[in-house]
Amino acid sequence: MSKNTRRLTHEQIVLLYALLGGLPALVVAQYFIWHHDWTPKEQWTLTLLTVGCWLGFAFALQNHVVRPLQTMANLLSALREGDFAIRARGARRDEALGEILTEINTLSRTLQDQRLSALEATALLRTVMEEINISIFAFDGERKLRLANHAGQHLLGQPAERILGRDAAEIGLAACLEGDAARLLELTFPGGSGRWGMRRTEFREGGRPHQLVVIADLSRTLREEELLAWQRIVRVLGHELNNSLAPIKSIARSLSDLLKSPRRADDWEDDMRGGLDIIGARAESLARFMQGYARLARLPQPTLAPTQLRPLVQRVVALETRLAVAVPGGPDLTLPCDSAQLEQVLINLIKNAVEAALEQRANSHPEAGVRVSWKKISGAVEVSIEDDGPGIAQATNLFVPFFTTKPEGTGVGLVLCRQIAENHGGNLTLTNRTGASGCVASLRLPA
Repeated sequence: MSKNTRRLTHEQIVLLYALLGGLPALVVAQYFIWHHDWTPKEQWTLTLLTVGCWLGFAFALQNHVVRPLQTMANLLSALREGDFAIRARGARRDEALGEILTEINTLSRTLQDQRLSALEATALLRTVMEEINISIFAFDGERKLRLANHAGQHLLGQPAERILGRDAAEIGLAACLEGDAARLLELTFPGGSGRWGMRRTEFREGGRPHQLVVIADLSRTLREEELLAWQRIVRVLGHELNNSLAPIKSIARSLSDLLKSPRRADDWEDDMRGGLDIIGARAESLARFMQGYARLARLPQPTLAPTQLRPLVQRVVALETRLAVAVPGGPDLTLPCDSAQLEQVLINLIKNAVEAALEQRANSHPEAGVRVSWKKISGAVEVSIEDDGPGIAQATNLFVPFFTTKPEGTGVGLVLCRQIAENHGGNLTLTNRTGASGCVASLRLPA
């Protein structure tokens, strides 16, 4: 067969095999028809009948084979065009053709669900981008702006139709496409000025690189956090003042009524003395609270100087007279620190550890004690104050300002200690001991 000969189509091949399949029977039938003792009219009638049936069934077989293929082609074409609502009829699992149609219907339903999910996710993303109070910009490889959400448009002071397609330099965002991918910026935009947090990342769309720039107004966030901090401080101060002033006011009124009464009980002086003692105790508690708050609010920056750690620890341990604190110690080290502030931290931590150990001793554990040691790890010095007390009951509130579980506590000691540690470039952590009761306070400072 020459190269120019047109290849038979699938439909033609099916028809050819159908004709060839019935051809032997047709030849035999024609032989008996024309060699039988029948009239010419009967012979032609039977010939036309057999040939017609032969051709009719051949074309019917071709149609039966080709029609499902056309149906599947139409379904796949619909899927390619994004029309997932079309389904094939007669799809059954008990035959090969039905299984194919069933799988196509299942694929169509799956793609329809996925497209619906994608549309919903896209709508949600679009809504979030429009409602979020963070400016979002997308630039193509030529530094042309391709996307800007509502916050970004407000930041630039222009609607999307006037800034899309413009170069980054024209809209004042060229600095965001250069330098570090995450940094702070001091810029002035038509929509505001101040400190901005900028992050830049890359993505691809249509195989081409793009850059996504996110700009957040840190000044507003800092102002809101500052306002919340003041609100919390005012609530705490108000709560503490009410706790002290309410009983003072009540007792003072009772004592005033007692003095105004013409007839007094024989022990009225004891009542007066007891009421005044309560007022004095509450005033002293309030004074301690305010002193602790003032100390926390006026904490100065540390003045670093070389300080030997061992003498400092031994000096602090010697101040504790209620319990003998063991000092396993560690290597001789000299730290760059503010010795006065570091001493205050150790005093507070050892005081808490001793009180926890004494509480445990009161609960029939006479061996409970406190140990102070230190070691050098990874360019830092870690001082550990370990006690055999009952451990930490509410670890999440340890460093919450003014939170305390002690009747005479102010709730600023640990906060002050952590602030001093962080001002020195270190940190303070408190954890329960593993395998034994008690707590470990770990103070880590740069070496």
